[in-house]
Amino acid sequence: MRGVALAALIGLIAALLTWTRPGDPTLSPAAPGQGAVLHILDNGFHTDIALPRAWLEARGGPLAEAVRALPPGQWVLVGWGDARFYVDQRPIHHRLPDGARAFLRPGNPSVVMLDPYRRDPAVAWGEDRRQSLTLSPRAFDALADRIEASLALENGRARIAAGRPGDDAVFLASHETFSVLRLCNHWSAEVLNAGGVSVRPARTFFSAEVMGAARRASELDIRASGD
Repeated sequence: MRGVALAALIGLIAALLTWTRPGDPTLSPAAPGQGAVLHILDNGFHTDIALPRAWLEARGGPLAEAVRALPPGQWVLVGWGDARFYVDQRPIHHRLPDGARAFLRPGNPSVVMLDPYRRDPAVAWGEDRRQSLTLSPRAFDALADRIEASLALENGRARIAAGRPGDDAVFLASHETFSVLRLCNHWSAEVLNAGGVSVRPARTFFSAEVMGAARRASELDIRASGD
């Protein structure tokens, strides 16, 4: 009986780890020269998504309005995290107790980061820490809609929850909550999935899995285009 229960548990864990949430197949790859290029950036444990500012501003709505208010930069780095730990840039050894709080306590407030970026991420970030994708206009809109859906709006507008001295990044209040059960990489994977990228939710605890999902999507697009 114990053997059966153990086998069932192993099977359940295997199924959970391999379960894939497919991307919307109707969000077809972009036609040549008509797509939006974006970059998924990995710092070793956290992922941000670099999006073309012009495409975000052209959409209209609360997210576009927040982007227009940013300082100059042709790209916008977008990320999500705990409202305190994510904003704090002190050396990590000063932040360990707060990191434990963010990790272990359920229901922590969160923020969406918008950081204007002047350099081309394809040049500024090495290939080992960057994965590039090209999305169709419909896929880009779906991805941006998912980001906008994270915002805690007031009278239809995004609200700035925090900033950093000497830093152009702004942190917008989000209605979603942060904990070990839902981390920054889970959010990045959900955003990519909204844009048509298939993801394995149980594995997106790790930044490497988010990067892997983007890489697999890029390889599929290359094969579909016949290049």
